[in-house]
Amino acid sequence: MPIPWLHDDDLSFPAVETALEDPDGLLAAGGDLTPARLLYAYSLGIFPWYNDDQPILWWSPNPRTVLQPSNLHLAKSFRKFLRKTTFECSINASFGQVMHHCRQSREQLEGSWISDDMEAAYNHLHQLGHAHSVEVWDKGELVGGLYGIAIGKVFFGESMFSYRSNASKLALHTLVQQLSAWDFTLIDCQVATDHLLSLGAQAISRGEFSARLATAVQAPNSHWPSPPINQTDSDIPWPI
Repeated sequence: MPIPWLHDDDLSFPAVETALEDPDGLLAAGGDLTPARLLYAYSLGIFPWYNDDQPILWWSPNPRTVLQPSNLHLAKSFRKFLRKTTFECSINASFGQVMHHCRQSREQLEGSWISDDMEAAYNHLHQLGHAHSVEVWDKGELVGGLYGIAIGKVFFGESMFSYRSNASKLALHTLVQQLSAWDFTLIDCQVATDHLLSLGAQAISRGEFSARLATAVQAPNSHWPSPPINQTDSDIPWPI
C-alpha cells in the first residue's frame, strides 16, 4: 500500500491513525529534517527512522512505549551500584559526542539509523535548546549516555549507549531524577524492549499516547528551553 510523500514546502503530516499496521506505524516518507518539521512531528507523536539507502521515513507505532518518571524500577543490584559507583554524570555537557557514540555502538551491533544528516539535524536542535543529552563519565572518559528531545513536559528518548556495566542505566536514572524534579509527566520510549519494560516502561495505545501528548507538549518548560506550542508560531503549524 503506498504511503503519502511529504514535500519540503509543506510541514503537515497525515493523521497518525492512517499509519500502516505492517510495518507497524509507517506513516509517510520524504520531507526534510529541519527543526520546524522535527519539532512538529514529535509534538504529534511522529519520529523519523530510516536507513541510508531509504528516503526519510516517518513513524507512529501502535502501541507506544512510555515511561512515567515516577514508575522507574531500580533493581536491588543497581541500587547497590548507585551507592558505590565513582561514575559522574552531567547534562548537556557533550551532546555531539553522546549522539556519535550512540551511532557507533549501534553500527557495531546491527547497523544504525543515525546517519550524517540525522547527526547534523539533532545537533542543530541541541544548539537551539530542544535536544538534550545525559553523559556518564569514568575518570574523565565518556562511558555512557543518552539523548532525546524535550517539548513541554515530555522527553522523547532517542538512543543510549554504554561502554561500562550500568552506565546507560545510570544515565537514565539521572534523566528521570531531573525530569521528576522539573515535573515532566512522560518519557517517550517509542517501541517496547524487554529491557525498557523491566525498568518500568509500559505499552499504551496510540490514541492514549496522542491524547496525553496534546496536553503535555503545551505545558511551559523553563528548565530546558522549549517554545510554547501554539498556532502563533509563524513557521510551525502547531496543532490545536
